[in-house]
Amino acid sequence: MDALQAITERRSCRSFTDRPVEKEKLQTIIHAGLCAASGRNTQSPLILAITDQTTRDALSELNRSIGGWQEGFDPFYGAPAVLLVIADKSVPTYLYDGSLVMGNLMLAAHSQGIASCWIHRAKEELESEQGKALLRSLGIEGDYEGIGHCVLGYADTPAQPIPRKENRVFYIE
Repeated sequence: MDALQAITERRSCRSFTDRPVEKEKLQTIIHAGLCAASGRNTQSPLILAITDQTTRDALSELNRSIGGWQEGFDPFYGAPAVLLVIADKSVPTYLYDGSLVMGNLMLAAHSQGIASCWIHRAKEELESEQGKALLRSLGIEGDYEGIGHCVLGYADTPAQPIPRKENRVFYIE
């Protein structure tokens, strides 16, 4: 699949099967995320690749409580893998750099036949004691902010493309 096809076809998925993402595909997706452009080539974003069910479920529960949903709701929609993108806040372009990583992850996932969705509240998670403890347990020090979760898995029901809105480009020639 070429880049333009992935860009045109990729849509967010909110219903995943429990089939795990193969390690080789996960590594390919992560590599694409790490190749994202960054301001001054600082490469400040980090990716926490979470496939451990206990950690994934604890993170989902934290995200649920921050989002205010009822107990039992899974804001990760059953996705078996979560790539949590974080970035060093001391880098002036950290938010943009992390967002580019997220975009690359989702496009690479689509090219590998893996569905994805960007899930928010990563910032709030890392501000919590549980989030700070997760970073400490991995030996990550510094002032990092959560950019987003790229949840990955096989789509239970493939998303249908929605037509793009008209009149979103203004040419100045």
